[in-house]
Amino acid sequence: MTAALATEAAPAPDPMVSKDFGPFIAGVLTSLLGGLGLWAGLLGVSGSVRSVRIGWLVPLSGVQLNLDPLGGFFMTITGAVMVAVGMYVIGYGRHGHLSRFALAVLPAFGAAMLLLPAAGSVTTFLLAWELMAVTSLVLVLADHTRPEVRSAALVYAVMTQAGFAVILVGLMVLAAAGHADRFADFRSVPDGVRTAVFLLTVAGFGSKAGLVPLHAWLPRAHPEAPSAVSALMSAAMVNMGVYGICRVDLQLLGPGPRWWGLVLMVFGGASALYGVVEASVATDLKRLLAYSTTENLGLVTLALGAATLFAASGAHAQATIAAAAAMLHLVAHAAFKSLGFMAAGSVLVATGLRDLDRLGGLARRMPLTTTMFGVAALGACGLPLGAGFVSEWLLVQSLIHTAPGPGTVLALAAPLAVGAVALTTGVGVAAMVKAFGIGFLARPRDPRAARASEAPRAMLAGMVAAAAGCVVLAVAPSVVAPALRRVIAALPAGRAVQLGDFGAVVRLPLLQGSIAPAVIAGGVCVASATVAVVSRCRRGRPAPVTSPLWACGADGLTARMEYTATSFAEPLQRIFDDVLRPDTDIEITHVAESRYLADKITFRTRIADAIEERLYAPVTRAVRAAAEAVRRAHNGSVHLYLSYGALGVLIVLVVAR
Repeated sequence: MTAALATEAAPAPDPMVSKDFGPFIAGVLTSLLGGLGLWAGLLGVSGSVRSVRIGWLVPLSGVQLNLDPLGGFFMTITGAVMVAVGMYVIGYGRHGHLSRFALAVLPAFGAAMLLLPAAGSVTTFLLAWELMAVTSLVLVLADHTRPEVRSAALVYAVMTQAGFAVILVGLMVLAAAGHADRFADFRSVPDGVRTAVFLLTVAGFGSKAGLVPLHAWLPRAHPEAPSAVSALMSAAMVNMGVYGICRVDLQLLGPGPRWWGLVLMVFGGASALYGVVEASVATDLKRLLAYSTTENLGLVTLALGAATLFAASGAHAQATIAAAAAMLHLVAHAAFKSLGFMAAGSVLVATGLRDLDRLGGLARRMPLTTTMFGVAALGACGLPLGAGFVSEWLLVQSLIHTAPGPGTVLALAAPLAVGAVALTTGVGVAAMVKAFGIGFLARPRDPRAARASEAPRAMLAGMVAAAAGCVVLAVAPSVVAPALRRVIAALPAGRAVQLGDFGAVVRLPLLQGSIAPAVIAGGVCVASATVAVVSRCRRGRPAPVTSPLWACGADGLTARMEYTATSFAEPLQRIFDDVLRPDTDIEITHVAESRYLADKITFRTRIADAIEERLYAPVTRAVRAAAEAVRRAHNGSVHLYLSYGALGVLIVLVVAR
């Protein structure tokens, strides 16, 4: 069984780029900006940054900067990702994957993401948001000569501008009702306005975060964008959607009613489940990682919704734990997803391939890159020793410690959320086992994969920096505990109960439960070392015997005898057939002498995004039909245009009367 997936090779190197210092300058500048953002973000988390207003920069309103613990937390994450990606770009850009213009825009994209959490007013926030959207669109179009890139960029442009329009309307309504432009000056607004702003901004920010059903741009733009850009977009830019939800919906409008929490939980749970199911059947490595972003941002949104629901129901300890899970998972996701996309970029540079059905054999040819991707895959699985384990454990603990008293809604929502998280984790393990096992450990299925070579040192340096973050979060999450305490205290859901002991042993505040990640890691290391020592020191080992390998005909094993990514995911595809809606086709070629004898049977299956095809395709057709009708109305006749004007004036007069 083969999947009808067209995987493009890497673009041809541009000698004008590979011979100059453009990649070095862009990479160093991106890392420096990231380091500055990391330092400023830590100052913001500590509360030692004052507000700044630059009145002359923007007419009438000016630019208002105010970095509090919430904004500083997101700025810190963005800065850390930029440092690692900047180092990676130095080597990645020299292979011609980024043009001179893209290299010049890359630091501007990072600067826009650093500016957004520091925005202290609605005007500044919207300006930074649009700058981030435009620069990211330019970077997605870096290889605009390919039609797949232009198509993905068009979808991304429409989705991001539609989301911006919704956010613009929501924030303008909020500013008018709150009689202020600065976030610090907002007054209380009527409940009806709060509800309208909440629904509008959740839709707009959810689109940027890649939440279902507003995720259509993400699996299109991430695979076609350069891998360094994909790492920034998936590990930093999507976090700005979560920041908007935290800043506007949870902080400015909060505390919200219980149904706000339910809305976030439904969107988050649906995004996590749908994203992980699509990732489990994806055979494009970068598309798989893109759907994994939808999955993990869905878990973060689910945790924020649970915190809101718990706080509104009086379960303040559970609310604090859920908020801590959301913020910690944001940090973990930034670490392992940036590492995953950088490793995928190294594979693309070395082989020109993204299709897992054609990769393989990279463990021997690219051992360091294989190790880096393994660390990223372990973090994405949510298993012990992975970067995402502690945060997902905190989320499950907040859900299973729900007391029976608060009400029926909470009693029903919590078990369903536990089931969604458990199913997401289980299918996520299968998706990452497929990506790592078949893409890196199996035999190569393409000559380019068999001839692959290790990534350059600069690219490895960026991956090592991200991998170090993954290891620290997996073994010693207490490093981020002070920042977590301050940012959770800035949210209404986490103010009632302070986050408890978060040292070597992670303990739940006011609840029974604890975990020691360092002890787990130490136990695994000791057990592995003991097994290795015992196996080497064992006495009386029989002499080695050399004989042909039989093993059920496995002697002379070839790539055709192994699972492909498509066949590995086929059982999961059958289980989720009603969700995925695969398009299958069987072609039978008969023998020329007889129509009863088959000469060749070809089976093809194509798995597209079901939501995109069934929700967005009708809308696209309607827009095209309306555009065609408008085009026919503009036929160049001056008399017809005068008639349009007269009709318009007549309508205005009738309405005015």
